[in-house]
Amino acid sequence: MAEQKIFAGPRIRRIRNAKGLTQTAMAEGLGISPSYLNLIERNQRPLTVQLILKLSAVYKVEPEELQGEAGGSIAALKEAFADPLLAGELPGDQELIELAESAPNAAAAMVKLFRAYREQAARLSDLTDMLAREGRATALSSARLPIDEVHEVFERRANHFAGIEEEVEAFHALLDPGEDLAGALKAWLKREFGIVVRVLPVATMPNWRRRYDRHSQRLFLSERLSPFDQLREIAMEACLIRMTVAVAGEIQALKLSSDEARRLARFELGRYAAHALMMPYAAFQTAAVRARYDIDVLKARFGVSFEHAANRLTTLQRQGAMGVPFFMLEVDNAGNRFRRAGAQGFPQSRFGGGCPKLPVHAAFMQPGQILVEAVEMPDGAEFLTVARTLEGPQGSFSERPRRTALLIGCDIGFRDEIVYSAALPGAAPGAAKGSVPATPVGPACRLCERSGCLARAEPPVTRPLGLDEMVTGLSAFDFR
Repeated sequence: MAEQKIFAGPRIRRIRNAKGLTQTAMAEGLGISPSYLNLIERNQRPLTVQLILKLSAVYKVEPEELQGEAGGSIAALKEAFADPLLAGELPGDQELIELAESAPNAAAAMVKLFRAYREQAARLSDLTDMLAREGRATALSSARLPIDEVHEVFERRANHFAGIEEEVEAFHALLDPGEDLAGALKAWLKREFGIVVRVLPVATMPNWRRRYDRHSQRLFLSERLSPFDQLREIAMEACLIRMTVAVAGEIQALKLSSDEARRLARFELGRYAAHALMMPYAAFQTAAVRARYDIDVLKARFGVSFEHAANRLTTLQRQGAMGVPFFMLEVDNAGNRFRRAGAQGFPQSRFGGGCPKLPVHAAFMQPGQILVEAVEMPDGAEFLTVARTLEGPQGSFSERPRRTALLIGCDIGFRDEIVYSAALPGAAPGAAKGSVPATPVGPACRLCERSGCLARAEPPVTRPLGLDEMVTGLSAFDFR
């Protein structure tokens, strides 16, 4: 079988530039002439096996880095050009390779544009379905958006990925960061991949949190981000580079239906891995138990934000070292739900999370304050809930800051293990269930049959409306 030739000129040039070498200096290190290196960089000569081994020995370049870097881009470009709209413009394989190799940022932009076009087509398909039914349908028969599928999959399963936890622990041991995880990650990215981290002003990055420039091998972060969020972005990038195989295995196990859903799941798993790296499992679980799950204590101890520490609490489900099975919900002041997760899956059937009386909504009236409340569901199930607002990326003076609210909760039976139970009225260690006054709530107005509720926003689907002109109830939706 003929040996496949490897043309990697642009990649060799980027490696040389990242190391600050001239063609003459690099050629001397490889034992070849500068003119021959020039031909290689212009893709007029292929790499030989001897050169690949020399690059690996002298400049610590992995052979896989020379062979597979553009493979994913080429496959994605082929998919884009296979669309009927572009079928007549399909270039040859060599043209695609040249585009992916010489202009990786442009190739990535084309792939992003194609993905946006395809997702927009799916949205228009949904809209067409609605219009065909004259606006009467509330559910769409066509496929959901990929983000909806990903959210549902992650909400249903336990928020614990044992394989990623193991990979993260090995990575943490390799870094040996001491008290400076950010510095250790930056040094590792620079040493192993030539990637340099830079924080850019808002005017330069008005719309991005993070951007990796493949051509210059620089990771850009927005100055809008807090130091905690900047650390998470660096950790995400490092984890996704280091744990490619482990993340791919977890994504495959999720059995998602589209490439877009798998891409979004990769982002979610990258964030999970970043939190695990910032708050190593054993140390965090031990500290959480000792601090009785005081999130402010944990955020100070591990140098993270309130949101990071609260999120990590929902992942403590390792066999033999389990924590309290918390769940979490994040909303904005319009009631839009951004994230739901739980150590044992989000308790949709037992808790719901759609009641307007939950303290997560009241938190917006007291920014930065922690609200603790016991709530009771219609079936008698009780939960301890803790809510607090979160401040998003900082804008300029003329911009309205992004603010969301986070609710973290657990079954009321765990209250003796949690510091926040002291804020409940009438709470006492070892008190029986039901002895603490609880706010009556429901899973959502449409599913709640509590009568006389001042906060009711919709009638229940399970009861007929009581349209009696002689009687007016406390809500606009009286029912029998």
